[in-house]
Amino acid sequence: MSGEEPVITYDGKNYKGITEGKATILVPAEVEKKGQQVFYNPIQQFNRDLSVLAIRAYGQEVVERKAAQAAQVAARRKDKKRRRVAADEGGNRPAKVQIKDDGKATESTNGEAREVETENGANGASAEASADAVTSTTAAEAPATTVEAKDETVEGDAKTAAEKAPPRFTVLDALSASGLRALRYSHELPFVTSVTANDLTKSAIESIKLNTKHNGLEDKIQTSHDDAIAHMYRRIADDLTNRDRFGNPSKENKYDAIDLDPYGTAAPFLDAAVQAVRDDGGLLAVTCTDGSHWAGHCYAEKCFSLYGGVPVKGLHSHEVGIRLILHALTSAAAKYGLTIEPQLSLSIDFYCRVFVKVRKSKDAVNYQGGKTMIMYNCPGCSAWETQPMVRTRPAPKKKEGYFYKHGLSQGPPTDSHCKHCGSSMHIAGPMYSGPLHNPDFIQGILDLLPTVDKSVYQTTSRIEGMLQTAMEEYLPGPGPKEEVDAKDRELARVDDYPFFVMPSRLAGTLSTQQPPDDMFRGALKHLGYRVTRSHCRPGSVKTDAPWEAIWFVMREWVRQKAPVRTDRINPQMPAYRLLGLDKAESNGEGKERKAEEEEKGEEETGADVEMKEGLEQDKQTDKGEVVRTDEISEGEEKKAAASQEELRKTLVFDDKLAKLGKRREQRKLVRYQMNPRENWGPMTRAKGA
Repeated sequence: MSGEEPVITYDGKNYKGITEGKATILVPAEVEKKGQQVFYNPIQQFNRDLSVLAIRAYGQEVVERKAAQAAQVAARRKDKKRRRVAADEGGNRPAKVQIKDDGKATESTNGEAREVETENGANGASAEASADAVTSTTAAEAPATTVEAKDETVEGDAKTAAEKAPPRFTVLDALSASGLRALRYSHELPFVTSVTANDLTKSAIESIKLNTKHNGLEDKIQTSHDDAIAHMYRRIADDLTNRDRFGNPSKENKYDAIDLDPYGTAAPFLDAAVQAVRDDGGLLAVTCTDGSHWAGHCYAEKCFSLYGGVPVKGLHSHEVGIRLILHALTSAAAKYGLTIEPQLSLSIDFYCRVFVKVRKSKDAVNYQGGKTMIMYNCPGCSAWETQPMVRTRPAPKKKEGYFYKHGLSQGPPTDSHCKHCGSSMHIAGPMYSGPLHNPDFIQGILDLLPTVDKSVYQTTSRIEGMLQTAMEEYLPGPGPKEEVDAKDRELARVDDYPFFVMPSRLAGTLSTQQPPDDMFRGALKHLGYRVTRSHCRPGSVKTDAPWEAIWFVMREWVRQKAPVRTDRINPQMPAYRLLGLDKAESNGEGKERKAEEEEKGEEETGADVEMKEGLEQDKQTDKGEVVRTDEISEGEEKKAAASQEELRKTLVFDDKLAKLGKRREQRKLVRYQMNPRENWGPMTRAKGA
């Protein structure tokens, strides 16, 4: 928002102007005295800037594709016309019929003559009548041909004009309020041909019409005073009624992009939205501001009724919330043979914003069960396990190669109690388990940032930082070893490491001092694991390390740098088992073990012994991938364990380790913006009539 403008008078009423981007909306001058009549929240300027740039990056690609398709159609039409003209001028002229004296007719085509029998071949009069008929027909066809040629010329001119017209690109602002989004889309997206601004309240529609007139956009913006769900379903019904000769529904009423930005949850609008947007890659932008449902644990029943899943209790709850929203979108689309492709999924301030493409694909829908997971979460130590709803794995074909076979998943991957700390496990989900972002889509937005006016898009620094972080947070998994089709591999791809960890939370669980971020990352890298961060929370760490390795790092930190007072840790605390105190004290083994260690001159603690035992039991590879016992040889198993054991012996928390974990930023980015002012939130709902 660039600031307030002077008072503007329309129809005897005073308004003050608020400018954002290239659009200006008019708000009643006495709005602060009488309460909020039309909703405007300056806090979501980041949301609107990002939405404009996202649709711009997406729309440019769509318009180019539509233009290329139109050019191909025009080329085929011209080629067909050229061949028709060549045929008319060549040997395929109309046959000439001549009547001889003996009453026989001769047909001459391309210089070749052949006899043609008439209906009354022996009757000369009939032959002559036939000749007269041919002559009269030729005479009658002459002017008709001229008229037909003129019609073709007019039709050709019309087609040429249609080809020169810009490709059609329509946007629906389903819950428009003041119409600011519709105004910005019309002003700042040159390829947009029509924007529909819809709202249910009368005061909002009056405001939209006034703002449209004030911005001079009456030719682009169409207002709709309707329920958003009803508006979308009416267009869907019109398409279902108007079918082509093959019985396929029309697509004339589908939007290229739909923006859902409600006050609260978008769940009631999802079923209509996935059908009202184009099913060949149409863009659906969804905002959900009800974070207490999808990111809190106090309203599990409400979250399930809205999104079809249960939230999680933990610092990674916003990452789970994004996946719950995507699960709701996936479920809404799959019923109609549609699938979603997440392009950008962000947790921002107090809301989530996701951009997905919608496609009609029966093959992709078949993989949705394998890309939906249940999460088993430990509230004590924050560890988790995941399980797909449908098992999707490569199976050999009859001849050669492999294909993905879908089947029932086997029992839970964990016990009812956490294997690390002994706390009771909680269930979350089902939720979406595929990748949250499309790097190409994000890069398209990042490529636009250097070219835009910073005075128009005032949040570009934060957009760049958040998008760069989002693009870096994905860690590719090992993938199947079998050679499967690349397309099927992409359809089956899931996020193998879906959630982040917080070193501060881990340290709090052990009642110890938090390790520096660089040292924690360096320790994981030292053990051979990859490390990145999440856009959801500052200080977060995403890694492919298993929880056994993560807790080993924390135990080593306690042993080397930040010892804890074990007398203050009781058996009911998660730290009791995490530090190995249960094993050290059970059956007097602790004293015997300590005596043996002193005799050997070793300083190995009970926690170290537990870590070694866990390493042998869990059979982890040096990259953190959990491997089934029947899938690896005994030699490979021992080699992996030995390699990991050697790395753990050399783990030392010093400056060298911190240097290994230090991030080398090429330039400073605003990755996590602090709230710039007080009361930074969703504000109150508008009181429109």
